[in-house]
Amino acid sequence: MTTKTTSQAPFFIMRRRDVEKKTGLSRSTIYDKLSPKSPRYDPTFPKQVHLGLDAVGWVSTEIDQWLLSKIEASRQQAA
Repeated sequence: MTTKTTSQAPFFIMRRRDVEKKTGLSRSTIYDKLSPKSPRYDPTFPKQVHLGLDAVGWVSTEIDQWLLSKIEASRQQAA
């Protein structure tokens, strides 16, 4: 299912395994990035969308934007 955001960028909901594949992060690292109690907590990592009682997903464009910010930060450090 593809929908449009207010900025007209297409998005869809990614499940955890898709987020793992896209980011290269493991399941535990994803949840560590979401947990303020973790030393690997990243407040910029996109928050989950609750889809049901036991189902969550992530907005694809938010994952893309997060990855782009990491790439840009890495490039700036290298320069």
